Amino acid sequence: MRITLVSVAALLLASVAAVRADEGMWLFSAPPREKLEASYGFKADDAWLNHVMRASVRFDSGGSGSFVSGDGLVITNHHVGLDALQKMSDSRKNFVRDGFYAATSADEAKCLDLELNVLESTEDVTARVNAAVPAGAAGDESAKARRKVFAEIEKESHDKTGLRSDVITLYQGGAYHLYRYKRYTDIRLVFAPEQQAAFFGGDPDNFEYPRYDLDICIFRVYENGQAVHPDHFLKWSVGGVHDGDMVFVSGNPGRTERLFTVAQLEYLRDTALPFTLESLKRRDVLLSSWSARSDENERRAKRTLFSIRNSRKLFDGLLSGLQNPELMDGKEAAEASLRDQLILRPDGKDALAAYRAIASAEKTIGRIYRRLRMLEGARGFTSDSFGIARMLLRAGDERPKPNGERLPEFSDPRRDTLELDLFSEKPIYEDMEILTLGDSLTELTEQLGYDDPTVQAVLDGKSPRARAAELVRGTKVRDVAVRRRLYEGGAAAVAAAQDPMIEVARSIDAESRSLRKTFEAQDEIQQQAQAAIGKARFAVLGTSTYPDATFTLRLAYGAVKGYEENGARVEPLTNMAGLYQRSDDHKDRVPFDLPQRWVDRKGAVDMATPMDFVSTCDIIGGNSGSPTIDRKGEFVGIIFDGDIQSLSSDVAYDEVQSRAVSVHSAAIIEALRKVYGVNALADELVNGHR
Repeated sequence: MRITLVSVAALLLASVAAVRADEGMWLFSAPPREKLEASYGFKADDAWLNHVMRASVRFDSGGSGSFVSGDGLVITNHHVGLDALQKMSDSRKNFVRDGFYAATSADEAKCLDLELNVLESTEDVTARVNAAVPAGAAGDESAKARRKVFAEIEKESHDKTGLRSDVITLYQGGAYHLYRYKRYTDIRLVFAPEQQAAFFGGDPDNFEYPRYDLDICIFRVYENGQAVHPDHFLKWSVGGVHDGDMVFVSGNPGRTERLFTVAQLEYLRDTALPFTLESLKRRDVLLSSWSARSDENERRAKRTLFSIRNSRKLFDGLLSGLQNPELMDGKEAAEASLRDQLILRPDGKDALAAYRAIASAEKTIGRIYRRLRMLEGARGFTSDSFGIARMLLRAGDERPKPNGERLPEFSDPRRDTLELDLFSEKPIYEDMEILTLGDSLTELTEQLGYDDPTVQAVLDGKSPRARAAELVRGTKVRDVAVRRRLYEGGAAAVAAAQDPMIEVARSIDAESRSLRKTFEAQDEIQQQAQAAIGKARFAVLGTSTYPDATFTLRLAYGAVKGYEENGARVEPLTNMAGLYQRSDDHKDRVPFDLPQRWVDRKGAVDMATPMDFVSTCDIIGGNSGSPTIDRKGEFVGIIFDGDIQSLSSDVAYDEVQSRAVSVHSAAIIEALRKVYGVNALADELVNGHR
């Protein structure tokens, strides 16, 4: 990690002091109004916030987006839309490699199982949740009570409003908010560039800067067979941004751990991240080798391999940050400073005890971690077939229970989302299933030991690869009609099917549930402890702070701003001339090769058009596809990455070099008109209507 001692010290002090100028992933219900006015002279009124909130979109598959026309256009990243593109492609049509454009409404391609969410409202339900959890209850009893009240609140809200309703844990258990979403499932593809244009520079340039990517994908949202006409969408800024301009990012950052204690960070560093990286590297090698055997293999594995490699680089950066003594020493010093202040307070005893409770809980989780990941996390059973089989098995067991006693994923308000996924017509390839399941069963054997009773029960006297082939070829769960019949028939139908993959899922289910119960009990202990620490922190430091990211809508702000790296100035904006120059510098070799249409239409392109830019906005994974917005609330770009210095942003923010990377709004229009010749789409974006 290229983080200076000065910047590390500054960002670590921010973890217990007032947050720094551009730091923060802020709740729309609690925006940093005073900071915005003090730093940038911007007054965030309710009308502006409501407009931006309702124009923002969450991709339930992971990522963000925004409405950009009054006729239902939504823009996100190509890599956010990649899953949908892959599922709509086959050996004859490859939307990932070749791109796509729908010249008419009839040509728009319907996505198989994509769900988009638009946040309608939030409600603080902290008092109700806390009142439902018995004081002094053990971890498992407390977790059960909390799960029950979550389910009650979500069902009441869903039944009353018809909206997707999720209770979200904030401040590691310091607060609970109910989020209500308008849910859309008829999503149709309008435009996607070739992946080589969207991901120009490939893995060598990933998380680097300067960048030259057109990482966009455009969909249209339908409801009742008609394109929706949202009340709120972002007006397109043709001019975009310039160096020094203030910008905002409205999106759904996935997860941060900035409020974690030192014990929790040590657990990440020593247990969770090394295991995760070990598994990712293994799967990277497996799928890279398989992809090299044929073009069709490469197409089938494209999306999965992209995700694996992206995650590897991200987690490598995070682990490197946590292995940096400067960072961890700073975290320890900040925590010690807060503890010293708590000792002097009459209400500080509970918070000091909470630190010990968290450390103890982490040790308990650490002892079961590998089995938890391999079994309940299904790392030892990597295949769509197993995921479907487990879902059918558990649906049969869970659905007859009272709503509040089910596993959360089977609650009544989440039924529509579960069924959308379960009954998806997405292609599942038998050869790839055998490959990934065989390798993960091998990993299961390595991690738990060949003589482990669970391993022996799963393998049933066969080698991992032979057992994988037997299971994949023998199961019927890849047939959607079979899935519907078993799901509707419940536990009796599932048992009667005697499906080999379902029976394997059954063979590990009792142990998997037990591991999950232990984890959830310890997680509950940590939530209660973090709530106590948070209460004390607020008493000492004040309440003007933001919660860790939870894949819910947040507002970040900052400025278009370059930085220095290795003594050299890094300018904040790139342009299209730089794109062609970078390709020339690498003699148009992969991954710096340009799609042929970009080569053919080079003469038409205005080389001075801004391409990508960086800002100091505080983002993390999940923000991909988030709109970058100016003071007027206009669309000036779209987040698609962070630079290498941002990879430790899970645990700490660094304004000195950490940057969010966006595609410039002018580049999108220039490419649509001059390279792709899709003027009607460009006109709709610029004018706001077809």
